[in-house]
Amino acid sequence: MKLFPVILLISLAVVGPALADTAIASGPGDQAATASSKQEISILPNAFAGWELSGSVRKGIDAGTIDHAQSAALREYGFTGYEIATYAQGNRKLTVRAARFQDATGAYGAFTFYRAPGTIPERIGNLAASDTDRVLFFRGTVLVEARFDRVTAMSASELRELAAALPAVNGPAANLPVLPNYLPKDKIAPSSAKFVLGPAAYASLASPIPDSIIDFGLRPEILTGKIAQQDTDATLLLIAYPTPQIAMEKMEAMRKTNPPPDASFVVKRTGPIVKVVYGSIPPQDANSLLARINYQAEVTWNENTGLSKKDNIGNLVIAALTLAGIVIVFSLGTGAIFGFARPLASKLFPRWVRPAGEEADFIRLNLRK
Repeated sequence: MKLFPVILLISLAVVGPALADTAIASGPGDQAATASSKQEISILPNAFAGWELSGSVRKGIDAGTIDHAQSAALREYGFTGYEIATYAQGNRKLTVRAARFQDATGAYGAFTFYRAPGTIPERIGNLAASDTDRVLFFRGTVLVEARFDRVTAMSASELRELAAALPAVNGPAANLPVLPNYLPKDKIAPSSAKFVLGPAAYASLASPIPDSIIDFGLRPEILTGKIAQQDTDATLLLIAYPTPQIAMEKMEAMRKTNPPPDASFVVKRTGPIVKVVYGSIPPQDANSLLARINYQAEVTWNENTGLSKKDNIGNLVIAALTLAGIVIVFSLGTGAIFGFARPLASKLFPRWVRPAGEEADFIRLNLRK
């Protein structure tokens, strides 16, 4: 017990300076660096294609600043922040509003949500659409609305350079939804597709299926499009659920809803996707359209299965038995060489193997009294 204070003092003398160094190393400078590393990279560049930033960039994370009426829909798409900037090129002016989302799926959904029917598709970023002086496009996780005071022949090229300057995204966040791949584009009116992830955006579709039946707590993905057919005012609705079992239950519930009078309402299922056609369209045309949509299951190994050679216990057992067999054969061969080779060689080649003067293989001691 008398040694305890001495040991405690020695411990404090050794550990104390180390703790002090650690506190210094993680002081205010490192905390500031950590805080700055958590800040997202700026969305809009200072200059592109001859356009120079005029004034400062407005930044924020309030979705109501971008669109107060549809702020809830923006949050459903995973809205995380915005930037608003004005660019100048001589006496010309360009206003750019950019919204960032958690992933490319949200940016794609917001693009379809704000894309007006009848707009002209453009080759800018991932997808783009233009309408007179307004161009809407998205690239990665960023949705951009650009408004020119005067559109020229180089406006699209200038916006392509702006799209290339936006922050790049990699990994799962860059993946686009797969549900649009099932849309029969030749049967859907251009720029009419809408991708929905929540009830606020779904309310703008005026669908006859209540959102209580859709059940957004299951996190479904919804895609709609106007059917391009003469004398037809109908809509195709695709709802992707996590599992085929859930889709089957929801299909039965949707069939029990009251469709609009004097309108077709056809509900079918393929895998985890419930497909619906409603509106003024003949039932045979609706069934023919739904027959073209078929779920294709794809299996992708994205985790270690543990079946590699180094992880397979069977390979270890086989290797151990092989090594044991080699050791046994080597031991038997060595024993045979030492046990039979020398006696046999001494008989076949006595002069070479046995030295001269050696009378026998045994040592003889002539002991006499």
